[in-house]
Amino acid sequence: MTTEPASLETLRVLYQSDDYIVVDKHWDIRIDSKMWYEKHTVQAQLRQRFPQLADPSTYYGFRFCHQLDFSTSGALCVALNKAAAGRAYRCFKDRTVTKAYLALVRGWVEEETLTMDFAIGKNTSEGKTHMMCIEGTEGCENPKSCQTELTVLEYGLYDGDPVTKVLLQPLTGRTHQLRVHCSAIGHPIVGDFTYSSGADDAPYRMMLHAHFLHIPLEPLPLLVSAGDPFLPIEDPKWLPQRLLRTLEATVEALLAQRVEEERKLKEEERERARKKEERRKGSKDLRTEEESEEQRRQCQEWLSEWAGD
Repeated sequence: MTTEPASLETLRVLYQSDDYIVVDKHWDIRIDSKMWYEKHTVQAQLRQRFPQLADPSTYYGFRFCHQLDFSTSGALCVALNKAAAGRAYRCFKDRTVTKAYLALVRGWVEEETLTMDFAIGKNTSEGKTHMMCIEGTEGCENPKSCQTELTVLEYGLYDGDPVTKVLLQPLTGRTHQLRVHCSAIGHPIVGDFTYSSGADDAPYRMMLHAHFLHIPLEPLPLLVSAGDPFLPIEDPKWLPQRLLRTLEATVEALLAQRVEEERKLKEEERERARKKEERRKGSKDLRTEEESEEQRRQCQEWLSEWAGD
C-alpha cells in the first residue's frame, strides 16, 4: 500500500479464478458510482484491467460480493458470473463468512479483548444524515443489533499520540459498523474524519484495512489476506512500542475457531437430518402396521363371507 492517491492503473489483484477476483482496494477510491464525474472507481479499474471479463448484463459490469467504505482499504471480492455471485451471497447471508480488519485507534485500549455490542441506526440529526449512530443517540432511527470482536495486537504512537493497533472482526454487517463501534468506546479510528466531527484530518488516510477474508465456498473455500499496511516501513509516523500478540497468530486462531464452529454446525445439521429421517421412517412403519391390521381385518371379513356362502 502507498500514500499516493489511487489511479486506474493502481489495481492490485490478490486472487483470481474463473469465478472470482479479489483485489486489494485502495484507501481513497469508491467501489462504484453512478456519477459521471467519478472517474476513479474499482469498477473502472476492473474494466481497464479485465475488459474481457465485464458482464454487459449488469449495471457496473462486475458483481461486488460485499462493500467497503470509500476510505477503507483491503480485500474486496468480485464475482465473475451470476452463479458465483449467488454462492457467495448465500455465505454472506448465512453469516458464515469470516472477515478481519486491521485498524489503528486513538488511545490505548485497556482490555486486550472485548465484544462491542451496540445497536446502530441511521443518524437523522441535521447535518449528520450521512452518518450512523448508536442506539440512544439523539436522532438515531431504526437501530439494529450488531456485534464486533476487538483484539489488541500492539500499543504505540502515531505522530506522537498514543494509539492501539487492533484486529476487528465484525459479527454482523451494518453500515460503518467498525467506525461507529470504535468511536462508541472512546477509541475512534485514526484518520476517521467523519466520526471525529472533522477534527482528525491530519493523517493521509483513515487507518482501517480489510486484512483477511474467508468465504466457505464448496468444494474449495476462498481464503485471502491483503497484508498489513500499518507498518513503520510503510508509514514512519507509526511507532510500535509494545507487542501483545502477532497478527499471524491471531488470524490463525480466529480461523481455527471459525473452522471448529463450522464443524459443529455441520454435525448439528447431520444430527437434525438423522432424527428427521428416523421420524419419517417411524411414521412410515406405523402407517404400514396400521395398513397391515386393516388388510387382516378385510381378509377375515372375506373369509367369513366365503365360509357363509
